[in-house]
Amino acid sequence: MHVILGAGGGIGKPLLDELARKKVNVRLVGRNPLSAPGIEAIRADVADPNQTTEAVAGASVVYLLIGLKYNHKVWAEFWPRIMRNTIEACKRANAKLIFFDNVYMYGKVVGPMTEETPFHPTSKKGEVRASIATMLLDEIKSGNLTALIARSADFYGPGAGNGVPNVLVFDKFAKGDKAMWLVNDSLPHSYTFTPDAAKSLVLMTENDFAWNQTWHVPTASNPLTGKQFMRTAAKEMGVEPGFRVLSRPILKIAGLFDSNIRDLYEMLYQYDSSYIFDSSKFEKAFHVEPTPYSESIRITAKSLK
Repeated sequence: MHVILGAGGGIGKPLLDELARKKVNVRLVGRNPLSAPGIEAIRADVADPNQTTEAVAGASVVYLLIGLKYNHKVWAEFWPRIMRNTIEACKRANAKLIFFDNVYMYGKVVGPMTEETPFHPTSKKGEVRASIATMLLDEIKSGNLTALIARSADFYGPGAGNGVPNVLVFDKFAKGDKAMWLVNDSLPHSYTFTPDAAKSLVLMTENDFAWNQTWHVPTASNPLTGKQFMRTAAKEMGVEPGFRVLSRPILKIAGLFDSNIRDLYEMLYQYDSSYIFDSSKFEKAFHVEPTPYSESIRITAKSLK
């Protein structure tokens, strides 16, 4: 039994599709888990230790894909609790754990981000992510738990409603509006295609050597600049490539009226310099190639037409 904690996000749906294709028994867990034919769904709050233990009981593999409100105070309160509860529940169930993580703990990086990049968070949310990743890594080192961290760049893809390119580019074009980019559209920015990420998670469960380490999930190299990304998306959407860049001053003012933008502001360092995500370790170990940007943008655009 594979248990997905937080199946409603951008990775949960393609992961569920991949597991269904492999004919793996799946249990979906969330506060309001979506039901699917032949799929067990349990309502549970993973911030509660007892509910988490019950949700994970009987699992062989657990995927931690939880998404919280984009607010550093919420993250600081709930993420450590969720990680502790999940670790303890997996120990009791003798289940292996996959934590789907981001790159916030790295902070601002000069050059490519790899699995060996040290944690130097430059944001409050990055500090939280560094703390919970370290919590899990300490359990792995102590031999108390079999687990791995699957780390992704910013992501996008069909149904990835909370992915930045989905929100600012694809959804805007689909509505006939201008696309938006953050801070600087002349710099390369890596993005992970959600179907690639989902396939990689399942692939790692099928290979014993994958456990007890960190992996960067497959992400195409030679990332596009913001301009290139938006123009390619516009072409695939069949619309005029209209777009505008949201500067720091504009976002600072907007943050006075919108808490989500206010919490986004501290992450703008990811857009005022090159953001290069290196997944070559995974690609070599598993002999896979990420979907090229031209193809993944075409697929995402098609899903919205």
